[in-house]
Amino acid sequence: METVEFDSRKVGSLTVFVAVRGTQTDGHEYIDQAIEAGAAAVVCEEIPATTREGVTYVKVRNSAEALGFMACNYYGNPSQKLKLTGITGTNGKTSVATLCHALFTKQGQKSGLISTVVNKIGITEIESTHTTPDALSINKLLAQMVEEGCKHCFMEVSSHAIAQHRTAGLHYDVAVFTNITHEHLDFHETFDNYIAAKKKLFDDLNSNSVAIYNRDDRHGEIMVQNCPGHKKSFALKTIADYKAKIIENQFTGLQLDINGKDVWTKLVGKFNAYNLLCIYAIARAYGTDELNTLTEISSLSPVAGRFQHVKTQDGINGIVDYAHTPDALENVLNTINDVRTGNEKVICVVGCGGDRDKSKRPVMAKIACKLADKVILTSDNPRTENPESIIEDMKKGLDPGKLKKTLTIIQRGEAIKTASALSAKGDIILIAGKGHETYQEINGVRHHFDDLEELNNALENK
Repeated sequence: METVEFDSRKVGSLTVFVAVRGTQTDGHEYIDQAIEAGAAAVVCEEIPATTREGVTYVKVRNSAEALGFMACNYYGNPSQKLKLTGITGTNGKTSVATLCHALFTKQGQKSGLISTVVNKIGITEIESTHTTPDALSINKLLAQMVEEGCKHCFMEVSSHAIAQHRTAGLHYDVAVFTNITHEHLDFHETFDNYIAAKKKLFDDLNSNSVAIYNRDDRHGEIMVQNCPGHKKSFALKTIADYKAKIIENQFTGLQLDINGKDVWTKLVGKFNAYNLLCIYAIARAYGTDELNTLTEISSLSPVAGRFQHVKTQDGINGIVDYAHTPDALENVLNTINDVRTGNEKVICVVGCGGDRDKSKRPVMAKIACKLADKVILTSDNPRTENPESIIEDMKKGLDPGKLKKTLTIIQRGEAIKTASALSAKGDIILIAGKGHETYQEINGVRHHFDDLEELNNALENK
């Protein structure tokens, strides 16, 4: 066997081709093409009606799951050769994974990162295309990390990846649950399916693994129910193994009490208090020194596109955040309202992605109008949908009174410029939805677009 492939276009001599049923295409339709290209063996759920002499066919129950285990074995089971931490949840995955990587790096432990924003081997960056890559890419990355001397890897684990068996066969030393809210129902169809997908991460742990979960989330206990691993909880509101209390919350940062120790951090907001407490819990699960961990946590910087704060000389505060779910938008706006004095305006620029869960559109608009003083509805990766239709869906969540505080500006750049023009000294502008993304996807084409860049230019030219 030379290679394992699930993309028939990458098949060469002596390749094992795995016919995976995807959301867009079915690999079984490309078996002949793979054999013509040199495949020596085919792993499939249905043996073709006509088979080829000299080709080995292996029938399995689930090709995607088989691919996961084959990928692990092909690359020498790298997840067993370092400490792998898998982080799942609707919100907080990227922040927790990225900040953990930064923390352990600061503590002198060479680490890898697999995230929505970027993948890293030590400090070397590799472009990220998915929150969680395919099984072959994951194991190839992990194998490279092992080869480069990484002792840890912190990995975002999306519900899509779990449901599609992209993470099958991986060994997790620590699995983490941040929270869960209604999201990705366009893929999972029901909230119960969404919960079940995330729960599988914990169900599949072994008895030596540690499951860390948010006890303040009402689904936290469900996630770790029947989990074979050791369970550790974190919370701000309830009794937990790791507990924190917010002492102060300002645009300059948070002051926290973590397990009785006073910590000042550069991150802002209750959601970041949860993220930092989660990071502390992960570090303690790996036996790191408590004082050193808290000291390094205090020096961590915000993750790109996650409550990224800019301030002009005339005192206008700009925030860029990836908030693209109702819960995330509510968290960010509540954070802003917790910090504000009350004398300034909060202007929110927000849209919803095309070809995604439509049920959240009116909810997003309703939350924005409830918690901001002025709302500008605009485009956010319309993909193949008409952006005007998306905004009309958002407006369905607004009564006539709330509609009066909204503007509709289809072009996102113009929406950001308008928000800047409407702002005065002390006001707060939130650009929500895209965060770290540097593109706008329209009709299958990605055009360069950076919210932070656009906001800085708009404020400079005000």
